[in-house]
Amino acid sequence: MSKPLPDIVAPGLSVVFCGLNPGLSAAASGHHFAGRGNRFWRVLHLAGFTPALIAAENDADLLAYGLGITSVVERPTAGVDDLARSEFVDAAAGFEAWVRRWAPRHVAFLGKAAYGAMLGRRTVPWGRQAEPFGGAVAWVLPNPSGRNLAFSQDALVAAYRELRLAAEGA
Repeated sequence: MSKPLPDIVAPGLSVVFCGLNPGLSAAASGHHFAGRGNRFWRVLHLAGFTPALIAAENDADLLAYGLGITSVVERPTAGVDDLARSEFVDAAAGFEAWVRRWAPRHVAFLGKAAYGAMLGRRTVPWGRQAEPFGGAVAWVLPNPSGRNLAFSQDALVAAYRELRLAAEGA
């Protein structure tokens, strides 16, 4: 059975961005972060990861920049509130093995829910994490969903830029 939203991945990428799970719009279109209000593509560009704004339907173009995308939980939902913490816990071992297999230098979790649940922690800091995940340098960045009103576009860009600068310096 194929995944509802295929991974965009290749061995040894600089950064793999890990969404919590596919949104319904993304799963229906077959492209990551395709929701109308999602800020991922704009933030990625403004943070300097891509020289031009990439449209969601061209998500595979990220590979040319040493970037990839996956989801921790494969089940599409309307929002993160439709996921149980146990779904992240259940995905932990398989997802860590996935990261080891593809061996990106950095793995960026977009939101605290998945990373915290997989590690059995209620709280995790933003930014670079103290321990690697699956052999990659782990980061926790704010989720770019338009529903995430706690972070302005400028705050998202600053957080993502910090990862880009670290990845370039690696």
